[in-house]
Amino acid sequence: MPKRTSHEESACPVARPLDVLGDGWTLLIVRDAFDGLRRFGQFQKNLGLAKNILSARLANLVANGVFELTPAADGSPYQEYRLTEKGRALFPVVTALRQWGEQYFFTGDEPRARLVDRAAGAPVARVEVRASDGRVLGPDDTEVLLP
Repeated sequence: MPKRTSHEESACPVARPLDVLGDGWTLLIVRDAFDGLRRFGQFQKNLGLAKNILSARLANLVANGVFELTPAADGSPYQEYRLTEKGRALFPVVTALRQWGEQYFFTGDEPRARLVDRAAGAPVARVEVRASDGRVLGPDDTEVLLP
């Protein structure tokens, strides 16, 4: 299998994180962490992912500060993978991807997992990109300034 190209020297803030999050399994692991999974076995059972692949993805997430290993909350000899501040900051990214998936990959009546506000039980509002003055922005309203 060819080695992936590293983007660590890229001036693009989209490219650099792909070294950490650039495969589907990694994003599903992060999604599961937001859903409350903490232990290797929980991730493995939920994803059905080979243990060696899961181990490599989790090690990468720990090495890049997205997860930290902590003693198990129940006092057992196991360790748990917990999202760090950096990892928790991925919530809007995962939410936007979830909402995009709901809009473009499901029919209207097809059953799907839904993200709801725990306190109100209502669906979460759509993620939007806004200008500093509050206007909603789309691709035609922005430009990338290169260094």
